[in-house]
Amino acid sequence: MKQPSSRRRLAALPLAVLLAASLLALPACGSASGGAGGDASASVATSGKATSGKAASGKAEKGKAYTFTDDLGRKVTVKSHKRVVACMGSFADAWQLAGGTLVGASDDAFGHYAVDSSKVSGVGGSTSLNLESIIALKPDFVIMTGIADGKHSTGVSQADMESALKEAGVPVAFFKVTTFDDYKRMMGVFCAITGRGDLYKKNVTKVGEKIKSAVRKYSVASESPSVLVVSAFSKGLVVQDSSGMAGAIVKDLGAVNVADEHPSLLSDFSLEAAVEANPDYVLVLAASDDTATAQKYYDQVVGSNSAWQGMDAVREGRVTMLDAAHFLYKPNANWAESYVLAGKALNK
Repeated sequence: MKQPSSRRRLAALPLAVLLAASLLALPACGSASGGAGGDASASVATSGKATSGKAASGKAEKGKAYTFTDDLGRKVTVKSHKRVVACMGSFADAWQLAGGTLVGASDDAFGHYAVDSSKVSGVGGSTSLNLESIIALKPDFVIMTGIADGKHSTGVSQADMESALKEAGVPVAFFKVTTFDDYKRMMGVFCAITGRGDLYKKNVTKVGEKIKSAVRKYSVASESPSVLVVSAFSKGLVVQDSSGMAGAIVKDLGAVNVADEHPSLLSDFSLEAAVEANPDYVLVLAASDDTATAQKYYDQVVGSNSAWQGMDAVREGRVTMLDAAHFLYKPNANWAESYVLAGKALNK
């Protein structure tokens, strides 16, 4: 691998320190209080009136409601969680990992997270939900994404359904999950609602410990190599910065994301700009379940480009295709595996 510049070597030192500090902050106990997963505040409510402060037991007491603040800053009170609808596949999986049961879920929950379709009703795609189907299930709690990324085929985000659900008397919470810390925060709320601190320890605390181990083993912070992260779609390649899941993992491992230093790559992929950056590594994210199809999309864009083929990372075999299961869909309890796969790719 080509030697990083002295600037990158100097930059690696504070990055390594910050990384170590952030990973030490991962949860060290198995109790799932309102803040067990991070920043979500919570309280126990009785007779519809919330008491101040966090729930002392860290879970919804029997016969009492549970109040918390979601990722859009809304205060949500869940009085019952027997009939829950999750409008993202990863949220459906996370809710079940927290010991909850579902009556409804978005379509991606069945194909990507093995939610049982014989027991759980579909409510449409995560980007094209059927509001009538959700309300028909008479849910007592609906879980939605607060991320509006412009990819919704209906032209609206899930947050636009909030007023209709509230009018129907259905509590709805919005979560923004991109990184492991986001997952940790959400699971803190879920496990507090279900009262399953043991599952928080199993599916969050222990996963965090595995992530710390993976970072120690595969960290490249001492070399601070440059990395280009791209998603391979049918319409071309899209560059990812450190705000995405894969980019955040790369950053935690101590590499420098090219897109962070050259943000113009985010709006319009340019072969010339990418070649000029000459990254030490290229990570290609499969934007479909079929990795072979993603490889075909990648080859269509850069396979015959001589300048691209001349880059050090390409010539020296430091291009890795990362699968959708670990880098497109949220891996939840398998998040540590994503760190291991990315770490191995950065240690070629």
